[in-house]
Amino acid sequence: MKPLQEKLSRYRAPQEARKVGIYPYFRPISSDQDAEVTIDGKKVLMFGSNSYLGLTNHPKIKEAAKAAIDKYGTGCAGSPFLNGTLDLHIEFENKLAQFMGKDGVMLYSTGFQTNVGIVPCVTGRNDYLIFDETDHASIIEGKRLSFANTLKFKHNDIIDLERVLQRCPLDAAKLVVVDGVFSMEGDIAKLPQLVAVAERYNASVMVDEAHGLGVLGNKGRGTCDHFGLVDNVDIIMGTFSKSLASIGGFVAADADTINWMKHNSRSYIFSASISPAATAAAMAAFDIMVSEPWRQENLWTVTNHALKGFRELGFEIGNTETPIIPLFVRNNEKTFYLTKMLLDEGIFVNPVISPAVAPEDTLIRISLMATHTTQQVDFAIDKIYKCFKKLEIM
Repeated sequence: MKPLQEKLSRYRAPQEARKVGIYPYFRPISSDQDAEVTIDGKKVLMFGSNSYLGLTNHPKIKEAAKAAIDKYGTGCAGSPFLNGTLDLHIEFENKLAQFMGKDGVMLYSTGFQTNVGIVPCVTGRNDYLIFDETDHASIIEGKRLSFANTLKFKHNDIIDLERVLQRCPLDAAKLVVVDGVFSMEGDIAKLPQLVAVAERYNASVMVDEAHGLGVLGNKGRGTCDHFGLVDNVDIIMGTFSKSLASIGGFVAADADTINWMKHNSRSYIFSASISPAATAAAMAAFDIMVSEPWRQENLWTVTNHALKGFRELGFEIGNTETPIIPLFVRNNEKTFYLTKMLLDEGIFVNPVISPAVAPEDTLIRISLMATHTTQQVDFAIDKIYKCFKKLEIM
């Protein structure tokens, strides 16, 4: 066996989990992605989806995707830089720019590529890139590709951020990058304090709105709008794979930043454009998000109901304030067993173990949707509580 293959063959963790029947990944779903899904012919309540507004099976969105295929075909066969720009892309970019309160928008084919395209593109060799230690993996990958001096601060710790900024030359270009809503913990960035400190040290700010879009702000505009800080945040990133029922991503910024990125962002220039169907689906979902505010309202009704229920029963859920609810288990093996037990009880949840988090911080991640009911939430809480007690986690 060649050295590379020999090294890779030593990775046996998935096989060991399968042996004892607790492997929790790649569970095939044979239905649409809604509050209830079908797995192995069995109905299961879905509490592991990021479809916060519950739009993935909306008939108008399906129709828009089909119509786009009929008009444009199935793909663009090139990058936006060359032959891959459609009038459909430009229409959606203009809608998003107006909605997000920025001069311009660029569409990427995935949210991951968006962050990988922004972070190393706008920061260079003599610049400073400063990030929260729990930022999303796509931001971390973008950081690895940047030639900038990279510094991190403790999670949501504004005092530590200021300590880091004090180490940077005042006249150097600096970018502070944070998630608006942190995808594992469910807590919201302390944006007012962060922006104030960044402005004091002449630093620019970028906010990843992947889990804020559709959830926070007026008509789902996100964390920046929630705090009234759209004008104070220089770069806003978002995705279509969560609230907007599709796949893709975007960056919203001032005209000069967009102009620079359109001609320098490598994951934009050297990757095929977002497909016509995905673009049309996201745009239709966007229109529904704006015109049907009841979805965001109901999302918060079930979220507040769930937060209250978990706290009253004594679950450890950290500082979450959003539809993302972490239930801390603090043991890798028990996290896997719990995931399997809950699926057997008809509850789909996502396990989060090391190395995604530290071994002592493993958790079950609950995600809520606008299409959940309080009765479904109560049923899930009851099943989760019984399984936690059985494994002696409470």
